[in-house]
Amino acid sequence: MKFLSKPPQKFNLPKSLARLGELATNLWWTWHPEATRLFGRLDYDLWEHLGHNPIRLLREIDAARINLIAKDAEYLAAYAEVFEKYDAYFQKKTWAQTTHPEIENPIAYFSMEYGLHETLPIYSGGLGVLAGDHLKEASDLGLPLAAVGFMYAQGYFSQRISEDGWQEAFNKSLNFEDLPVALVTKNKKPVTVEIKFPDRTLTAQIWEVRVGRVPLYLLDSNVESNTEYDRQLTARLYWSDLDRRIMQEILLGIGGVRALRALGYAPAVWHMNEGHAAFLTLERARELVSKGHAFADAAQQCRAQNIFTTHTPVPAGNDEFPLWLIDKYLASYWPELGLTREEFVQVAAHQQPHGETYSMPILALKLSAKSNGVSELHGQVAREMWKFLWPQRKVKDAPIDYVTNGIHTRNWLARRFNLLLENELGADWYARLDDPAIIQKIDAISDEKIWYLHLHLKHKLAFYLRERVRDRWRAGGFHPVQVVSSGVLINPYALTIGFARRFATYKRASLVLADVERLLELINRPNFPVQIIFAGKAHPADDPGKQLIQKVYRTVKKAETGGRIVFIEDYDMNLARYLVQGVDVWLNTPRRPYEASGTSGMKAAINGALNFSVLDGWWREAYDGQNGWAIGKDQAYESPEIQDAADAEDLYQKLEHELIPMYYERDAKEIPHAWIARMKRAMQTVIPQFSTRRMLKQYVEKFYAPALKK
Repeated sequence: MKFLSKPPQKFNLPKSLARLGELATNLWWTWHPEATRLFGRLDYDLWEHLGHNPIRLLREIDAARINLIAKDAEYLAAYAEVFEKYDAYFQKKTWAQTTHPEIENPIAYFSMEYGLHETLPIYSGGLGVLAGDHLKEASDLGLPLAAVGFMYAQGYFSQRISEDGWQEAFNKSLNFEDLPVALVTKNKKPVTVEIKFPDRTLTAQIWEVRVGRVPLYLLDSNVESNTEYDRQLTARLYWSDLDRRIMQEILLGIGGVRALRALGYAPAVWHMNEGHAAFLTLERARELVSKGHAFADAAQQCRAQNIFTTHTPVPAGNDEFPLWLIDKYLASYWPELGLTREEFVQVAAHQQPHGETYSMPILALKLSAKSNGVSELHGQVAREMWKFLWPQRKVKDAPIDYVTNGIHTRNWLARRFNLLLENELGADWYARLDDPAIIQKIDAISDEKIWYLHLHLKHKLAFYLRERVRDRWRAGGFHPVQVVSSGVLINPYALTIGFARRFATYKRASLVLADVERLLELINRPNFPVQIIFAGKAHPADDPGKQLIQKVYRTVKKAETGGRIVFIEDYDMNLARYLVQGVDVWLNTPRRPYEASGTSGMKAAINGALNFSVLDGWWREAYDGQNGWAIGKDQAYESPEIQDAADAEDLYQKLEHELIPMYYERDAKEIPHAWIARMKRAMQTVIPQFSTRRMLKQYVEKFYAPALKK
């Protein structure tokens, strides 16, 4: 696949290290630890200070230092090895070329956010990280794919927690010159797309990010010809202002199709990652209407190549707009479809108690040949939610399938665990990671090797948390109570539980705090200490979510916790790596069945952490009784109150009588063999089945390849 832009970043590097600039502008380095270490070895302190930004590192590193390294034989050998792998990666024959040579034109993949690396903060949470992993795996498999999203000028907000526990949000404008992005130009002018609203025209330019073999195109409304209001449209993720929200979704769906056309793409399949991009279905139909087709015929033709993935069973997560907003922004659009206003509204109408709305999920469901939830249970829930769209069918026959989410293993597996698996399973183990037979050989790895590696990762986590606290303390405005509350007293030898995710009320972050006195007794037992690390953000407009953070933080501040319950502010992908690799237990307590899938627990499990989770989403499929623990039962409850009480009691019982005793049951060498047996089982069951490799191959076999035949 050819890129249409050239990276604008220029670096003054010695000839022997010149290709570091090329590496810095392709995010391939983010999921290859040996490449990451190549940057870190240039100047470790500067690398950490700059937040792992290789572009700034190459610009700001001392000239004497880089010239010295250019003569270092050991570094040059590592450099040569990395670029040998880099070149081989782009030259080798891929799975997609071998298995599906008929997929020549790319899959168009649309998402509101992408979590690729902490230096490119255009993501807010799990949806974005999943999309980022999707692109990385598409690159690995050689699947032709072109992705579309937004270039958020202010990224996602930085979080600070006040002394009283209230979340404060800070937005900082990004310097695009410091990022691995390039403005797409033609004849030295930016390539742009236009959206005509009834009262004005919106223009957007396009940035490109290179994700291995995959190009990601990001729309940006900060263009001089736009009004100041419109220039701010792509400044932030998920405006709570409905005007800006619908404008964003029009730009993503309609503008995204036009952007790919302007770049010369003729996609074979169009995949919507959540309903935010559903307007693309109308734009594709409009293209045929402009050639003389009736809308019904055009929509039916386009429908065959549209794929829709829904991610949420929570009604608030499904975007719907009042009809006055549809009139305000799309009145000049439906005539281009050959439709009246009433006909246009009926395409996605949803009758609600408060009146009729225009539903993005309904638009996507009605105009897509294939739709799916992101776990088996979520598929069931989605069919129940949207069954009214197919009144002639039984619920089980509603055309919503499922593909359980996965994670990009190379991106989340600790480097040392990968080295261990290469030594024990074979150097080619990663190429065969979705083969359960290979992963079963983990049983033969000695318990000592597994445990000492795990302790190393726990020490790394503890050190990292202390350094974060030190940096905040030096910056000022940090109360001593906040120092303790931020993890400075974390003990790498204590049983450590991690809870890190978006703070939404249905995720029940405070479930483990349901009986604080009981919890304090459990975590403070002599010789059996327990630590709980909380992290996560609430959307700036989600006051209930922020109140939940405050409730947790007020418990964290209690002197009785002894610093064993902590809250780490400003959760991002970097902190996530330390947590999923360094905790013993990953806690997940959503109110079933509102966790569509979840992926953070997968990232923990591949690193040997044990999930302690409600039987919802992916864990309902993964749990086998020996690879972690379940909280509560796989059933519906009479009321949320009954469910919360039952789940809290089960959580405390298992923590007291199963998890804590097993963790501290040691032999003479302080090795917890029963615990390690579960660690091995977790890795064996999760690595092959819950990877994006399995996930993406399923998308190809179930959706992408069949769509081509139509």
